[in-house]
Amino acid sequence: MVDCIALVVAAGTGERFGGAVPKQYRPVNGEPMARRTVRTLLSHPKVDGVLVVINGQHRSHYDQALGDLPLLPPVTGGASRQESVCRGLEALTGDPPNRVLIHDAARPFVDMDTIDRVVTALDTDPAAIAAIPVTDTLKRETDGCIGETVDRAGLWRAQTPQGFRFAPILEAHRQAAGLALTDDAAVAERAGIRVRLVPGSRSNVKVTTTEDLPEAAGRSSDPAWRVRVGTGYDVHRFAPGDAVILCGVTLPHTARLAGHSDADVGLHAVTDAILGALADGDIGSHFPPTDPQWKGADSAMFLRHAVELVTARGGQIGHVDVTLICERPKIGPHRPAMRQRMAELLGTDPGAVSVKATTTERLGFTGRGEGIAAQAAATLYLP
Repeated sequence: MVDCIALVVAAGTGERFGGAVPKQYRPVNGEPMARRTVRTLLSHPKVDGVLVVINGQHRSHYDQALGDLPLLPPVTGGASRQESVCRGLEALTGDPPNRVLIHDAARPFVDMDTIDRVVTALDTDPAAIAAIPVTDTLKRETDGCIGETVDRAGLWRAQTPQGFRFAPILEAHRQAAGLALTDDAAVAERAGIRVRLVPGSRSNVKVTTTEDLPEAAGRSSDPAWRVRVGTGYDVHRFAPGDAVILCGVTLPHTARLAGHSDADVGLHAVTDAILGALADGDIGSHFPPTDPQWKGADSAMFLRHAVELVTARGGQIGHVDVTLICERPKIGPHRPAMRQRMAELLGTDPGAVSVKATTTERLGFTGRGEGIAAQAAATLYLP
């Protein structure tokens, strides 16, 4: 009989993280998050195998990130974390292990010592979880104000991996079907299983939003993330037409913007800002205006190219800020659509994208209504 299998939960949609690629497959310090997690578990001498529970719609991401690793066949998860874990456990019943570790794919910096402490605790206890004591002062809220200060003595922050003897946790999950329990220790507690607390690690943070990535990487034993900032600027004049394209959105207008491509000054400025942060030339060096293949091109492909360069370097886009400078058209009504479109192209959350507009008080070429200018700044995290 196999002694210990690690079950990695990677079936979530990552809605709070945002972006086109699910967070568990996004690179962190140059490696997909799920791969880093799985690779650490595979390398532990007390772990005999790893099974990943995935979202069925993410199979291509799984194959690309993990397809070359010696894993058990992946299992499709359910509508909740509890259901996903239960499905993973059921998949192991054909050759059940003595012990199972359940770990979140979004904790990519779990260390070998933490894994060892959880597995070893199962020699004497039916269940054990990694956790760290609460050190912050805790407040309970009442109507938006502090209702009371909560005594933090004896309070711990639960982490994963959470380890269990296989048969009891499988039965506990079967009995908890349909319940909204936030971790497997809660499933065990409900079934009356005693759960041992063992020391976790402060570097074993869970990545929930893009803001968590630099903190997580900085706390890990890997090189800290380097913050890079780039700026971009672009101008296009007006020509006869009936619409302009700004930040990926078409706006009805009394003219169009003239250019070799679709003349989207917003996306051009953002693309140059990202290339600047990478110290990798400018938009003209990647897409020369003398090349006929880019005539009338959708500027979205330029921005996607810049994002792919960031990803290839193992980086993350932290924030983008673009300012459109013009008298007309009015930008305000279209700002939400612009932020949403750029977030899609950047693979990030709209909360990390800023679009502003201003005028020059009728001074200069933009003030005279001869064209539109845009300036942008991009913040990147590179390992």
